[in-house]
Formats: sequence, C-alpha cells, structure tokens
Amino acid sequence: MSYHLDYEALFDQDSPRQDFERSAAYMLRHAIAQEYPNSWWMNISSEKALFQGQSYLFMKRVMDLTLVFLSMPVWLMIIGICGLLVKLDSPGGPVFFKQWRTGKDGNRFQIYKFRTMVPNAEQIKQDLMHLNELQWPDFKITSDPRITRVGRILRKTSLDELPQLLNVIRGEMSIVGPRPTSFKPETYALWQTERLDVLPGVTGLWQVIGRGSMEFDERVRLDIAYIERQCLWLDFLILIHTATAVVSQRGAY
Repeated sequence: MSYHLDYEALFDQDSPRQDFERSAAYMLRHAIAQEYPNSWWMNISSEKALFQGQSYLFMKRVMDLTLVFLSMPVWLMIIGICGLLVKLDSPGGPVFFKQWRTGKDGNRFQIYKFRTMVPNAEQIKQDLMHLNELQWPDFKITSDPRITRVGRILRKTSLDELPQLLNVIRGEMSIVGPRPTSFKPETYALWQTERLDVLPGVTGLWQVIGRGSMEFDERVRLDIAYIERQCLWLDFLILIHTATAVVSQRGAY
C-alpha cells in the first residue's frame, strides 16, 4: 500500500495557508536554534561532509546493511529469546505486531515489532482515550494497563523495536532517521511533510534527546534539524547516543 502526496497542490503559491505554514516552519527552525543553542549536534553541517547527496545515500545504505549483517548472529539470538518470553507471558496472541506506518514520500508500509500489549489492545484503547497524555494523533499513557509484563521490559530496553532490522534489510527503513508515524500523511501539516523526504529510521535525533516524552510538533522540528544536517558522522553520533539513552532508559515508557 502506498500514498502519494500531491506536492503541486501543497505548494500552491497562491494559497495564503501555504504562506502561513512556510512562515511557521521558518519560526520553528529558529525556535530549535534557541532551544538547543549548545547541543552537540547543532554545529554539524552536511556541507562539510565527505559524502553528500546521492553518494551519502549510497554510503548510508552500505553502512546500514553492514551493521545489520555483521550483528545478525547477535540480534537473531535476542529476537529468539524475546519471542519465547512474549509467547510464554501472553500466549493468547502473536509474537510479532505488524502495523501500517508512513515512510518516505508518504508511502505506507508494514513495520515489525514485538507485541508488547494484550491481544485486544486496540479495542481497549477506545476506552482509554480520555487518559491520553499527548496531543492527537499521538497516544501515550505512562502506566498503560494494556502493556504486558514482558512488554514493559521490552519497551524500557527498546528491544521491542529490534524486528525493524527486517524493515532495514528490505529498504523500507534506515537505522537512523525520523521515526515512521502510524497516522497517514494527510494528517500532516505542510511544514511537517519535510520529514517524509528521507527514509524513516529505527532511531533518530529526537529519540536520543527526549524519546517518548515529546509532542509530535517538537519531534518533527528535530527531524527537520536532522535532515538539514544529515551526514555519516551525525548518524554515527546518534547511534552512540541511542545506546546511552537505552542504557539510562531516558524517556522510555
């Protein structure tokens, strides 16, 4: 399944709404500079990178596949252990959870995760909407009653995301990039669609800064900041900071 944005309509020069949203995007970029003036990533520039444009995309794909295949014996073993624990803890449902997400250019694809909730989680969600701690279309409850015992551990350690390495192999995702959203691209405001210019990632800039504690607008601002600076050095640093964030369980829920 795929969804293609009508970019000609989105960038209609005669639309006052588009002018407003372009101005909003400029102000949000300016806000990022003010909010994170001394952050480790602010002074990284893609213009100084050895690989740029298509050569960067090629080398990033090479890096993705190299890391995935070199580490395959380790992550396959971890997936096997986690899968067994999920099945023992919650035998009434599947081990893996598949969900449609929005990727590059607005294309929809199925993402893989370990199931961390009870089998009827989507039905129960409707009864918990009043407890949502984030703005729609995001949904988050700190002590979500739908999460299983093993699921809580998997989420705290981010091991529930490990099956997405299969999405990386298939070319639907990269290891580093904006996280793919469950809601469709027509939900996005114009300025937010910039995050759809690149492949989504298993981890990204906002994961190492705030993980699950940020509102969508703030996450998009950081996604755009990443896209404007993307280079292999920044990708490498995000991987290092991701490991630190997972160990410290910063922002996990």
